[in-house]
Amino acid sequence: MGISTQDIQQLRETLGVGVMDAKKALQDANGDMKQAELILKEKGAKSAEKRADRATSEGYVGSYVHSNGKEAGLVALACETDFVALTDSYKDLAHDLALHVVAAKPKYMRPEEVPAEVLTEKETIWKKQLAAEGKPEKMLENILKGKREKYFSEVCLLKQPFVKDDSQTIEQFVTAAIAKFGENIQITGFTVLSL
Repeated sequence: MGISTQDIQQLRETLGVGVMDAKKALQDANGDMKQAELILKEKGAKSAEKRADRATSEGYVGSYVHSNGKEAGLVALACETDFVALTDSYKDLAHDLALHVVAAKPKYMRPEEVPAEVLTEKETIWKKQLAAEGKPEKMLENILKGKREKYFSEVCLLKQPFVKDDSQTIEQFVTAAIAKFGENIQITGFTVLSL
């Protein structure tokens, strides 16, 4: 099957990859756009793993103020070089993340940061609910695991579905950015202000 320039361009715009990467992924996927996206996302994840230990001493603080002027978000986004940090596309990335924190209002960065007492309290409530529903004892741990994951996807920034594309989490969105920019990128902090 021939690979059209329109397909290559569409893949480039969707994932922000180079022409040759898009073309190779489409060739490997026999022209299947969804399969090519999966190939590139997997490649991006491997690329991110390789860069994870690199120092991130540069960056940019992205901001977003909601149209009503009553909510604002800030996200500190670190990278390896000021060359990347000062590009418009990197600033757009930081802005999109700030928009996300205003819309989704995460409380924690990652699941490990959820205080043990908060999780214990939630699990106690869930166990009471499951007992009232008459769920079998042997299924409880699997159900609780699912409830924990759902809770993390609601309150932990990295596990939340990205508001501009809920097919990926913030963690996956940042991983794709690592592949795009070719540098280690880390969210180092965020805050939401409201009136």
